[in-house]
Amino acid sequence: MTMTNGEVHTVSANGGLTSNKSFKFFVGYDPREDIAYQVCRHSILKRSSIPVEIIPIIQSELRKKNLYWRERGQLESTEFSFSRFLTPYLANYEGWAVFVDCDFLYLADVKELRDLIDDKYAIMCVQHDYTPKETTKMDGAVQTVYPRKNWSSMVLYNCGHPKNKVLTPEVVNAQTGAFLHRFQWLEDEDIGSIPFVWNFLEGHNKVVEGDATTFPKAIHYTRGGPWFEAWKNCEFADLWLKEMEEYMNEENKVAEN
Repeated sequence: MTMTNGEVHTVSANGGLTSNKSFKFFVGYDPREDIAYQVCRHSILKRSSIPVEIIPIIQSELRKKNLYWRERGQLESTEFSFSRFLTPYLANYEGWAVFVDCDFLYLADVKELRDLIDDKYAIMCVQHDYTPKETTKMDGAVQTVYPRKNWSSMVLYNCGHPKNKVLTPEVVNAQTGAFLHRFQWLEDEDIGSIPFVWNFLEGHNKVVEGDATTFPKAIHYTRGGPWFEAWKNCEFADLWLKEMEEYMNEENKVAEN
């Protein structure tokens, strides 16, 4: 296999991924959580056996390009609450791409995630049945409750699917949170399901002792992660802190050289 400018000259056995492009991850970015983004990115790259391309969705850059202009609402806990839905547009409506919140830690090879892709769906995600107990999250942001909560926090988009061409900048900037976060541009049969371990909600999902199928492949610190003082002792904090230490050590080595 050879690789040039993020492109690989090979053919995947997986039906929808015979493109020579690398597997794209669009990661939600918020300046308050830069370290979360860096650790999420590190965890993907460290474990991936396939070429991946990681693109942060940075609201300020989208505004400069006139792709995002909606005013921030009181219930938006991050800068990517709505800009995430630009993923198919940013991928030029081609191939498959993943959107993921920055507060994820990947513990498995994302090739396993890519291999779950089924071209008959417009999107695929973990279909959580989740009602948070807390009234606040992260650094004091209001915790909201709505149908299909956390479904949009990690989504595999079939960017070339005709129905996803609805997601233009004009629509993403104008539509309601309900329309976007509940995937109301799609029918139920357009939404594929993937195992919950790929969006394992810290504080909600549980590992069953002796059952390897319940161990997380990607931990989602949806309530708040160890980079926030209030959540420094959350479940799986040790795994995130270890990953952060590895990332920092690597950065220091690069700086020294």
